[in-house]
Amino acid sequence: MSRKTPTLHMLCGKIAAGKSTLAAKLGRAEGTVTLSEDMWLSQLFADQISSPADYVRCSAKLRDAMGPHVVALLNAGVSVVLDFPANTFENRSWMRSLLDQTQADHALHVLNPPDAVCLERLHKRNAAQDHPFAATEKQFEMFSKHFVLPSAKEAFKIVEHSAV
Repeated sequence: MSRKTPTLHMLCGKIAAGKSTLAAKLGRAEGTVTLSEDMWLSQLFADQISSPADYVRCSAKLRDAMGPHVVALLNAGVSVVLDFPANTFENRSWMRSLLDQTQADHALHVLNPPDAVCLERLHKRNAAQDHPFAATEKQFEMFSKHFVLPSAKEAFKIVEHSAV
């Protein structure tokens, strides 16, 4: 019996672009687990995150802890939806380093709706209070300044999504 090659699904998109919605959809596939940065950060560090610098510090700790786990899952034949933002070259480099320790396939899902769409979704999400973090418009703008779409030089298999 042949085993299906596991896949590392990565997500690139600004705040409220639809990454977590897509992650949930991808995570429903058989033999797949979803790892959500927002969920883990809210459970482990919610009381420690009040600024972008706090987020960067706590996110780095989480990546250090989760990286070996992601590799182990992929090497065990389990596909992983990594609901961590692949929004900067540095974050994608970390994800590439995980992938390079496996024989897994991969897909970098890119969601790039207009900022106005993201902000509308952000307001709805905040009003619904169903997300671990309620980002402000100022935080959206601050984090969006660091958003960089992947380039061909990074050699990812890119899957572009027009709407989620």
